[in-house]
Amino acid sequence: MFSNDNLCSLRWDPVSRAVEIIDQTLLPHTLRWCHLDSPAAFCHAISSMQVRGAPLIGITAAFGLAHALAEDASTENLERATAALLATRPTAVNLRWALQLVAGTVRELEPARRAEAALDKALALRGEDIANCARIGEHGLQLLRALQVEGTLNIMTHCNAGWLATIEWGTALAPVYKAFAAGIPVHVWVSETRPRNQGMNLTAWELQRAGVPCTIVADNSCGQLMREGLVDCVMVGSDRTAANGDVCNKVGTYLKALAARANNVPFYVALPKSTIDWSCASGALIPIEERDAAEILTIVGMDAAGEVREVNLAAPGSRALNPAFDITPAQLVSALVTEHGSFAASADGLAHLKMTK
Repeated sequence: MFSNDNLCSLRWDPVSRAVEIIDQTLLPHTLRWCHLDSPAAFCHAISSMQVRGAPLIGITAAFGLAHALAEDASTENLERATAALLATRPTAVNLRWALQLVAGTVRELEPARRAEAALDKALALRGEDIANCARIGEHGLQLLRALQVEGTLNIMTHCNAGWLATIEWGTALAPVYKAFAAGIPVHVWVSETRPRNQGMNLTAWELQRAGVPCTIVADNSCGQLMREGLVDCVMVGSDRTAANGDVCNKVGTYLKALAARANNVPFYVALPKSTIDWSCASGALIPIEERDAAEILTIVGMDAAGEVREVNLAAPGSRALNPAFDITPAQLVSALVTEHGSFAASADGLAHLKMTK
């Protein structure tokens, strides 16, 4: 059920030496693979959110830098391409992390060796991400097993932190897939995640594809579901986590954390170690991307005739503010679930993680 063919967001074809990604802006209505065949195409894929999710953004950028060096391996182009890719999204730390790793690998090499070395590093990062997410799933599964009593285990998530946000498995959804594969009866409350509806369009789509029971709910209903005792835990991902344990994730995450604390519901954050920004002392220092107001004022959907259309939601001339992320303070996080195990969301907890290899 969980093979590469079914659960994979970025493909590398060694014969054609081409990168293919799922255009996530077309989901859930159309599944389309796109070739990324130029540095500009890689930048567009990230900035337009054809790919999204911190781990996938980083790996896509790594392949993008390798592609740029295959065209021109000069030091000038290395710096130019790195800067262009880095400018595509300001919040997800994996973007900077992956580009630094690739650039650091090739910078001291002769130009003729750079492209192949960059590609090897991108492929290695892709493989590591698959392995890391599988391990996140196993560690998260232990937490879910501890919560399981009689009946169905109800897990709430926000945005998309499944395989569409990584390469395979995902972060927050990896424990869900592991639990489902182990025969644990699970059900996922999927918040719609306005304004881009990543929960409704992406998370629900991939859960349904895997056969995992799920229900889409409006963002503003999630606190009420917790108050009614219909949520056993909340599991979300992270785009950047500060050294003190503060978590930056899709806007709306903070509200769920507050509701979880008020209703004694465990609130878990699943993330690879690469998503922790050790240079960032607290969430207050994380830049919050502000996206186009049109994402709030319009919506895309399929009409009764099967045509995908964009329609206006607000009155002409309406203004909107569209912060894409928010900060959840560390004290609201029950645990950080990583490929190395579960850790306290605190400076001390993360100090133990920092020492792991």
